[in-house]
Amino acid sequence: MVEVILREDVENLGKVGDVVDVKPGFARNYLVPQGKAYEATAGNKRRLAEDSRRHERVAERARSDADKLAAELEGRSITIAMRSGDGGRLFGSVTNSDIADKLAEEGVTIDRHLIRLEEPLKQLGAYTVAIHLHADVRPEIKVWVVSEE
Repeated sequence: MVEVILREDVENLGKVGDVVDVKPGFARNYLVPQGKAYEATAGNKRRLAEDSRRHERVAERARSDADKLAAELEGRSITIAMRSGDGGRLFGSVTNSDIADKLAEEGVTIDRHLIRLEEPLKQLGAYTVAIHLHADVRPEIKVWVVSEE
């Protein structure tokens, strides 16, 4: 068996950064030539340890930034005026881009891809919308869709 360090996720083997034992032929003929792994020498293991510490610091910083933004967003309510017809049905719909634009007007810049709508809002009313800032940080805001006068 040969020890290798995975550079990317390999199904049924491991995730990025895992040190795994594989058969020599599998490492020599597939993992290393495809760039999916490299040999687990002492130097490479030290580099892996340094990379993982650096990754932890970056992840911790990203989590704290997400927590700060979540505190600013939590409980926030925005109102979007749209033209509507009979029965409160909208002409068009409210999308994540509309919500991101409205938040930007209020001074909070959010990437529209972080705003998760199951489907575009097509009726007048109040909706709770989740914003996925981080894997563990998902604040919710209230979106009021009202009729344009």
